[in-house]
Amino acid sequence: MNKFEQNVQSKRNDAVDSGVGFGVSFVFFTAIFVIGTVIELIGK
Repeated sequence: MNKFEQNVQSKRNDAVDSGVGFGVSFVFFTAIFVIGTVIELIGK
């Protein structure tokens, strides 16, 4: 057995962490898009 498999720091599911990371980045880029759209509409 690999020595890293014996001392696992986190036993959480990686899919959950991936989903959270995707969600946070999606919200961040959506917020940037919305802010840019609002600024463009105000500038007209």
